[in-house]
Amino acid sequence: MPLPPLSKKDFETLSDFRYQLRRFLRFSEAATHRHGITHLQYQLLLHVRGFPDREWATVSELAERLQSHHHGVVSLISRCEKLGLVQRQVGRNDRRAVEVHLTPKGNEVLNALVGQHRDELLRLQGIFRVPGLDELDAGKQAGER
Repeated sequence: MPLPPLSKKDFETLSDFRYQLRRFLRFSEAATHRHGITHLQYQLLLHVRGFPDREWATVSELAERLQSHHHGVVSLISRCEKLGLVQRQVGRNDRRAVEVHLTPKGNEVLNALVGQHRDELLRLQGIFRVPGLDELDAGKQAGER
């Protein structure tokens, strides 16, 4: 059964979500710029440190986390390596794989930025959130469709 058309309220809800998302991303871009790295470099550092159950990640895992192509992530890693933020190591279990590890400098930059991002998310609590079914279905309930 096809879904009913979207109401004006649905468009407003989706628009507000995208607006809040963009505001947070803009905050992130400005914060990372102040620390001399790009928002993509920050995301790479975050995903290396935040990978479940270990302190490193493979290129393929980072490509998935960043939703990017393998070759693009390799270039990003190279740029981070030149800045002294990460280092590559041969895979422990599979010597064909490349492990990406943070350097002490990478950890220092990440720690400064992740605290700022956490604080900004806490500040946006209740403002920045994923719309639920009740909001996206509000127009239908109000007879706007």
